[in-house]
Amino acid sequence: MELHPSFPVLSPFISKYPRSSASLFQTYNDIVYAQQWQDVEVLDLESCSRGAIKGKKRDTEEMLYVVPCSLSETLSFGWLQGAFAQIFRTRSNGEEFLAAEQDSTAGANPPFIYLAITTQDASIVYYKLSQGIVKPPV
Repeated sequence: MELHPSFPVLSPFISKYPRSSASLFQTYNDIVYAQQWQDVEVLDLESCSRGAIKGKKRDTEEMLYVVPCSLSETLSFGWLQGAFAQIFRTRSNGEEFLAAEQDSTAGANPPFIYLAITTQDASIVYYKLSQGIVKPPV
């Protein structure tokens, strides 16, 4: 792992969150090398004890957020609420905005994240999650 080109970017998070390091490594490499996202950064999600990924899909301007986890992990609504709370903040008027900056995902109604569920066979399934009940587009 130390010889992989992505290791220098991921090493602070791998050492800080060793239990979630495999999911972060697998998801980051899928996003950067297979999907070829742009402006990719790793964020520290202390509330979830892991790194998260921020970036834009090719040829788009929408900033997206991905929280990696393993298929064998147990997740709860509280855990997901923590991810949303750390990635997005709520203004006093109830309007959501990104903690670090204002961008298009935070302006979405409602804002969303992707949960990347990884497995030992290198499969990844991405789930788009929003807070509350969201009517699908027609």
